[in-house]
Amino acid sequence: MRENVLLIGGGGREHAIARALEDSEADLYACAGNKNPGIAQIAAGFETLETTDPEAVVDYAEAVDATIAVIGPEAPLEAGVADALEAAGVYPFGPKEADARIETDKAFQRRFMAENDIPGCPDFETFDDMDAACDYIDEYDGDLAIKPAGLTGGKGVKVIGDQVTAEEGKEYIRDADYDRIVLEERLIGEEFTIQAFVANGEFRTAPAVQDHKRAYEGDEGPNTGGMGSYADATPELPFMTEDDYTDAVEIIAATVDALEDYRGILYGQFMLTETGPRVVEFNARFGDPEAMNTLPVLETDFLEVLTAARDGEAPPELDFAEQATVCKYAVPDGYPTDPEAGAKVQVDEESVARSVRATENSSGDEPRESAGDALLYYASVDERDDGIYTTTSRSFALVGVADSIAAAEEIAEDALAVAGEEGLRIRHDIGKADLVQKRIDHVNELRGE
Repeated sequence: MRENVLLIGGGGREHAIARALEDSEADLYACAGNKNPGIAQIAAGFETLETTDPEAVVDYAEAVDATIAVIGPEAPLEAGVADALEAAGVYPFGPKEADARIETDKAFQRRFMAENDIPGCPDFETFDDMDAACDYIDEYDGDLAIKPAGLTGGKGVKVIGDQVTAEEGKEYIRDADYDRIVLEERLIGEEFTIQAFVANGEFRTAPAVQDHKRAYEGDEGPNTGGMGSYADATPELPFMTEDDYTDAVEIIAATVDALEDYRGILYGQFMLTETGPRVVEFNARFGDPEAMNTLPVLETDFLEVLTAARDGEAPPELDFAEQATVCKYAVPDGYPTDPEAGAKVQVDEESVARSVRATENSSGDEPRESAGDALLYYASVDERDDGIYTTTSRSFALVGVADSIAAAEEIAEDALAVAGEEGLRIRHDIGKADLVQKRIDHVNELRGE
C-alpha cells in the first residue's frame, strides 16, 4: 500500500528528508513558507503556506489525502501542528506541543531533567526577573551559559568566558528583552549530537555528528544555525570512544523513558567533558545540518520507520552505511549579523554530479575522475522565473560521502568549487584533518592523556 506523506518545512533538513523518501512506496507532498526547489522537484505537490498555522497545514493534508506527516522544523511543533494533524486523522511523526517543550522551553527542559533524574544535567537556575539573573552571575563561582528559554534558531546563547565577559553577559540580559532565561554552568569539552528515532516507547540511534555553530573558520565569530558538520564511518566521532557513545545513548534512553508518549526525532546535543557526556540541550526534530549527515547513509527505508510508528510498533533496526559524511553550508555574505540577500545561486544538482577532481596521476588534459558522491541540499533560497537566489538565511549545503572524513571533505570541496562563492561564504575548515585533530587533542588534554 502506498502512503501519501506530507513533509512540513522547506529547509536543507527537509530536503534531506524528502530525498530519504524519494525511492519509497510513498507519494510525497510538501508545504513550507518558501518554495524549496529541491523538495519541489521530488514532491508530487508543493504548497506555500504558513507552517505555524495548524489549520492551514491540516487543510492541505486533507486536500492531498495525507496518511502520515513528517514535521521538520521546531516552530510548527511549538504551534501544535502535530496535535492538529492527529485530531484530523493524519499521523504526525513529530511530538505534540506538550512533548516538544523538551526543545521549545529550555526552562522546562532543565526542570524535566532534574525531576526525572536524567543524567548529564548541568547546574542551572531559571529566571523571569532579569535583575535577579544578573545578581546570580555576580554570585556564581564559575562561568555560565546564558540561554533564552524560548526558540532562537540556535543564535540566542551567550557563554561567559568564551563569547562574552560577565559584564557583557549582564548587559545582554538587560538589553535582549527576553521574558525568561536559563543560566547554567558552562560545560567545557567537545560538542556532538546523537539523533534518535523514537516511537511507541522505543528508539534507535544514528551515528554521532559534530556541528560547527561559529560563523567563521577557526571557530570564531557569532553563533549561527550551523555552518556545517561531519560524521565518521563509525557510530562515534574521532575524539570519542565507544563508551562515550554508549553513555550518551543511555542518557537518551532515560529521556525517552520519561517522555512516555514521545514520537519523532529526539536530538541530544552533548558536551564530551573530562567526566563524560553532559547534556547541552535536547531538540525535538532532526538537526540542520545533522540530518544531511545522517539520512544519506541510512540504508533502512525511512518510510518503514514512519509506518512502524504509525502502526504502534517499535522502530525497525536501523542500518547505516559505514561511510563518513562532511556537510558544508554556503551562506549569504554578512550572515548571521548582517546578511546580504539576492545573490544568484549558480549551482544545481546536475552540475554537482558532474564535478570532477584530478587524481595524483592526472593533470592538464589527462583523464580526470568523478568527485564521488556529492549531494546538494537547498535550504533558504528564493526560486524566481530566472533562477534561484539567496535570502538572508543559509542558502544550500554540499555533502561529501566517502569511506573517510578526509575523502568526504575533498568531495564536498570539489563540489563547492563547481558551485562558486560569489555572494556567499563557506567555512572551508569543516572536516579538514587539522581541525579534526584539534578536537582529538582537546579531549585528550581534558582527560590528561
